[in-house]
Amino acid sequence: MCAQELVLKQRTQILHALCSSGSAEYLERVLDILLAQGELMWEDYQNIQVTGRELYTKARQLLDLVYTKGVDTCKLFLATLKQVLPEEQGLGLSFSGCLFKLIEKDEHKSISAQTLLTGRPVLVSKLQGCIDDALKALVTSGHFTSADCNEVQLPVYTPTQQARRLLDHVRSKGESAVNVLLQYIQQKQELGLPLDQEKNSPPKEFVRYQKKLSSSLSSQSCFLSTYGGTSHMPLDDIYTEGQLELAHSVDFHGPLGLEDIVGMVGTTNEEADTVLVSGEAGSGKSTLLQRLHLLWARGVALQDFLLLFPFSCRGLNSEHRELSVQELLFQHCCWPDREQEEIFQFIQDHPHLILFTFDGLDELKQSFSDEHRLCCPTQRAPIHILLFNLIQGSLMKGVRKLVTSRPEVVGPVLKKYLRKEVLLKGFSPSGINCFVRKHHNDPTVSAKVLASLQTNTALLGLCHSPVLCWIVSQCHKELLGCGDGSPQTITDVYLMILQHFLQHQSSTTIGFGWLKEHQETVRHLGQLAFEGIGATCYIFSGADLETCGVTEKDICLGFLTQSKGMSSAHSKHYEFLHVTLQCFFAALYIVLSNNINRSVIQKLFELKDMREIGKRSVCFTACLPSSEKQELVLEGETTAAETPNLHITATFVSGLLSRRHQSLWIPCCQSSVLEKKSRQVRRCLSKGMQKHFKSIPQPVEGEKKSMHAMPGFVWLVKCIYEMQESRIAQDAMSKLDVDHLKLTYCNIGPVECTALAYVLQHLRNPVGLQLDNNSVGDVGVEQLLPCLHICNSLYLRNNNISDEGIRKLIAKGIQCENFRKIALFNNKLTDACTQHFSHLLKTKQDFLSLRLGNNNITAQGAKQLAEGLKVNHSLQFLGLWGNKIGDTGAEALAKALESSKTLVWLSLVGNGVGSVGACALANIIKNSTSLEELWLTENCITRAGVECLIEALEHNTRVKSIWLRNNDLSLEEVEEMTRLEPRLTF
Repeated sequence: MCAQELVLKQRTQILHALCSSGSAEYLERVLDILLAQGELMWEDYQNIQVTGRELYTKARQLLDLVYTKGVDTCKLFLATLKQVLPEEQGLGLSFSGCLFKLIEKDEHKSISAQTLLTGRPVLVSKLQGCIDDALKALVTSGHFTSADCNEVQLPVYTPTQQARRLLDHVRSKGESAVNVLLQYIQQKQELGLPLDQEKNSPPKEFVRYQKKLSSSLSSQSCFLSTYGGTSHMPLDDIYTEGQLELAHSVDFHGPLGLEDIVGMVGTTNEEADTVLVSGEAGSGKSTLLQRLHLLWARGVALQDFLLLFPFSCRGLNSEHRELSVQELLFQHCCWPDREQEEIFQFIQDHPHLILFTFDGLDELKQSFSDEHRLCCPTQRAPIHILLFNLIQGSLMKGVRKLVTSRPEVVGPVLKKYLRKEVLLKGFSPSGINCFVRKHHNDPTVSAKVLASLQTNTALLGLCHSPVLCWIVSQCHKELLGCGDGSPQTITDVYLMILQHFLQHQSSTTIGFGWLKEHQETVRHLGQLAFEGIGATCYIFSGADLETCGVTEKDICLGFLTQSKGMSSAHSKHYEFLHVTLQCFFAALYIVLSNNINRSVIQKLFELKDMREIGKRSVCFTACLPSSEKQELVLEGETTAAETPNLHITATFVSGLLSRRHQSLWIPCCQSSVLEKKSRQVRRCLSKGMQKHFKSIPQPVEGEKKSMHAMPGFVWLVKCIYEMQESRIAQDAMSKLDVDHLKLTYCNIGPVECTALAYVLQHLRNPVGLQLDNNSVGDVGVEQLLPCLHICNSLYLRNNNISDEGIRKLIAKGIQCENFRKIALFNNKLTDACTQHFSHLLKTKQDFLSLRLGNNNITAQGAKQLAEGLKVNHSLQFLGLWGNKIGDTGAEALAKALESSKTLVWLSLVGNGVGSVGACALANIIKNSTSLEELWLTENCITRAGVECLIEALEHNTRVKSIWLRNNDLSLEEVEEMTRLEPRLTF
């Protein structure tokens, strides 16, 4: 195949290789070399590099230009790609036929503007470390103004991009400016000075400071700091990897490592500096950051960054002074012993070598805003203004910032400043196994805990949250001794740890009334938690504890731990082991207190108030003295953390007020009061659901009535599940009348699947349930089974589902009369799953649609699937795009489907199908009376295969289109085939 055809055939792969990292560097290096080799004219370069144009658009224009310039240019282009792309980026690309040798040209042979083109790759490399000095030489010579310098040094440009802008600018100034620049480079080389001397030689005091910062971070990070209490668990012994995914990437499907979080993978906005790691409460965000800090301090990860500055937004809440960036870094992280100005200047001069981390943006008292702009790093400002300007890039442009947050508080205003978003989705099943085994030194105990989890899949689903996995591991004796009463809900698990901690401090054996002995302690801690949640306060002073009656004995229970970085010899500060534990105690206070105003529960569950709160703790201040209440309300600060924490608190209130747990509270408070609160919660949940259902728009004529879940719907479902009263679920679902329920991108994991199944099984009529782009996994699939009978279609794209999950799903689905469609694109399915689908097709003669795109199914799996297709007389849609079935698999499918009277649509896009497979598929076209579309894009079909398809189409007028883009055809063949058969789409 000639180079020109190779470029055309591999167009998609080349675009991906040049652009998928999000950086323009590969494309610009290719342009440099093509300019230097004379294959691109300066005008060509300018037409491609239009300011503001998207990276993919530039790359497509380059490919179009290269193709039109002919075979020789295509050969040189492929040779350039081979040189520029790293080995992993070039995987899958064929460079056969690119025999051109790239000629390195001496840029000093002639002193002319042309030299800037012929020597461009070398000049970019030499200039990127000394832009400042080169600009000074041009200013001194009178060729550049300060405005020219500013244009070259825009902070959005990387060092190599600045070098290219400098070369472009110099070229526009004429021959004299070119001479000045080339002479400057030559003088530097003659003096034997490295051009990037500044970068390679940080001042001595900087190196001392780097060691001090590393030592400080290492000591802070070596023990687990979250929900570890005083047990001093070494992070190395307990740390377990969570599931990391890119929020927005269709091109990257491999496992994401820790270093990939701040690396180039998945970049969507290369001009931004801020990377967001988002995850639900308890998903392990703080521990992940702690692990990164420790690895950097040890010199085994993130070594591209010379300094790493860690910040806790929870701690920053307590900073009431106005600070400059310099003061923020040195006072809150690590103080330099001397030469502070010199060190800070180095930080400003080399921003790309610095990393800031901010843990818990959702716990900051103020919501993110871009209204107050600040550009000067020495100017003082309130702490939240500094933080917001660092995140958006007005301050310290070029410094990489890594921020963690719960997803609920990340709005569109913040997202536009993100370089990328990474989702942390808790533990995988193997992660749970690993964590439990690490937590217990005795392998016998860990084996018993894991065996107990396997028999209680609802609890296993809960353990996907690391904080809940820790609780279950911590309370293994209670877990293993509870028999049939094993925990089912999140509230059950937190009650288990409450009993565990109280039992360790109890003078007597805890029996039926185990809470009564400690009710005062629980009330005191509950009041502290309750008022803290209301005031967005997570760190408490001694005075705060005294106000709520918390004693030293209460502290010794272990629910509170000393706050690192805030406590000193003279002043101790405390925080709850985890924010979810604070929410749990706040809920206990609401349940146990007789003086709680009834409006507290009502406001706690009001969705409108939850979204639109502009005043602090409106729903909690109802029970405070009026003077305090007015003071809090009048402050009127917007609170970022309020809504998610109130959601968690409300979930616990629902669980605590369920009838299953009322015997716990009766010894501590009046049963009539408990019943009133319980009725009030049930009414709130019912009204909340009705509000969602009323928002469903009327369907467009001819379309099904669909509900796309509004924010808070899943939360209400979880609250209903926590109450464990099926009547509430029945009442709620009796009012829902839709044909399609869409819950995409809703952070649905196994816990949410359990709650959804509990509620949705009471729907009156079958629905299509769409759960695409969540974290369902195999455990979540098993949790959904109780509601499968009410699903006529199930959409589970991109959910980390494996063959084991499919085995259980199909075993149940075969028994469900309504179950007729399934979509499982982009999961972890292999040939092992096809035997189950084959069984499904043989058994259910009313099954309509099977879509298994972008998995790992080979020819062997296709053969297995064909066994079911042979005897099925109902399937209309079969999607297998993005697998590896090849010609052999296509032949097996074709033989099974050639007599089908129902198949309407078949997709085998991107499956390595060649002409042999195409000729076999032509038999379906010849014989089918139902087929309308056949998709064969991105395969290896040649002219012979297309001719077979054309011949088959002569016998079938029903087929509307056959898609054949990006196969092994020349442009001439494409034009010829299109004339012969207009139903072919190339």
